[in-house]
Amino acid sequence: MPVAVVTGGSKGLGRALALGLAARGWDLVLGARTAAVLARAAREAEAYGTRVVAVPGDVADAGHRAELVAAAGRMGGLDLLVSNASVLGAEPLVRLDVHPLAGLREALEVNVVAALGLMQEALPLLRAAEAGTVIAISSEAAAEAYETWGGYGAAKAALDQLAAVLAVEEPGLRVWAVDPGDMDTDLHTAAVPAGGEYRPTPESVVPAFLRLLDERPVSGRYGARSLLSSG
Repeated sequence: MPVAVVTGGSKGLGRALALGLAARGWDLVLGARTAAVLARAAREAEAYGTRVVAVPGDVADAGHRAELVAAAGRMGGLDLLVSNASVLGAEPLVRLDVHPLAGLREALEVNVVAALGLMQEALPLLRAAEAGTVIAISSEAAAEAYETWGGYGAAKAALDQLAAVLAVEEPGLRVWAVDPGDMDTDLHTAAVPAGGEYRPTPESVVPAFLRLLDERPVSGRYGARSLLSSG
């Protein structure tokens, strides 16, 4: 069975992707900071009959990243790395004139530096895979200018560029930065607590990710909603 590592795999999009992959027979290594919530997501994925290893920890910690990749190696290799773990940098989001610099550093550390560190750790196994793939979870805020989304958007824009360069440097892999679109997640609620408007569920965009894995288009940046609407 193919093996995937999914960071931020305890809830939201990470959990939804994990369950979507498990339903297709993928073995999983799931990482997240909250052990109890992560264990619950792992049990949900195991119900599909696949092997699931839950590795609680912070993706910003090099030891945790090494543990994620080592767990995949013990399963037989690594076919897919989903870099999904993210932080906002400020909760709720604020304008750049008052954005805490410490928060921006945290967003860059988790969303960019840790993501690259995990890619570096995983590359030997990904290169050895028949269809090694990296998915970096991006955001519309990486490409568009929205008030109060400057710090988070800057971090996601940097992640997009890392993914683009990795694709050039690793032509044997598929490297996709994917914007899932607006979703009903804890992250969005923390960003904009007074929202209240309808937002799609994370589960609603999982078919777009599965389509990428099925069709394996060239490396690049993709929008989940565009993939879904294009049939």
